[in-house]
Amino acid sequence: MKKPKRATAAKAKRGRTTSATRSKAAAKRLAKRPAKRSGSPERGDGATDTIKATIRGLRNELKAAERRVAELEAAADTDFLLEIPNRRGFERELNRAVAYMKRYRASGALIVLDVDRLKPINDSYGHAAGDEVLKAIVATLTRQVRASDVVGRLGGDEFALLLWNLSETDAKAKAGIFEQAIDELSFTFRGERVTAGASAGVALLGAQSDAGRALEEADAAMYVRKARRRHEPRISLVSS
Repeated sequence: MKKPKRATAAKAKRGRTTSATRSKAAAKRLAKRPAKRSGSPERGDGATDTIKATIRGLRNELKAAERRVAELEAAADTDFLLEIPNRRGFERELNRAVAYMKRYRASGALIVLDVDRLKPINDSYGHAAGDEVLKAIVATLTRQVRASDVVGRLGGDEFALLLWNLSETDAKAKAGIFEQAIDELSFTFRGERVTAGASAGVALLGAQSDAGRALEEADAAMYVRKARRRHEPRISLVSS
């Protein structure tokens, strides 16, 4: 037996009312939820803050590592006692200078200087006395050069100077000034007056120069000069 049509219509109406009520409730729940950030997955604020803090920490660690690398590179190029370029650092500066001279047709001079009588000072008065002599020599050389020039220690008692824009005559005169200034240094160890001295050799630098060859030439000239000084009286070297 079929149900009356009126009962069927009433049931359908109740179904539509229930469905509408559920839809309204769902819409209210969605309205209360926070909106998702565009372009990023939904995360809690705590997780986002943690990620940002981690990124900041990694960036700080990277900067600290870069500073440390720069410090180590500088230390590798610097004489720890005298705080001037060591052989590695000086050769790097010399190569840069020669490259600049080749490009811009500039000139300069390389002077290799060897300290006389440092070994007897070390043997007689100790290495602390020898270190004092070396520090005084570096201070003397530094006062005699310009800010653009470079004073370096090649090793032991041997130094090198890179001087810009000097003619051959000026470079040799400058080498004489260095020798005289070091000859005039005087030290007192254990109540005894001690002097050192130095011999200098010169090589010119220009657009056709090679850094390694220039060092060899200046070193050879220094040994020639040292041999001559052994047979000369101790005189003041005068330059114009």
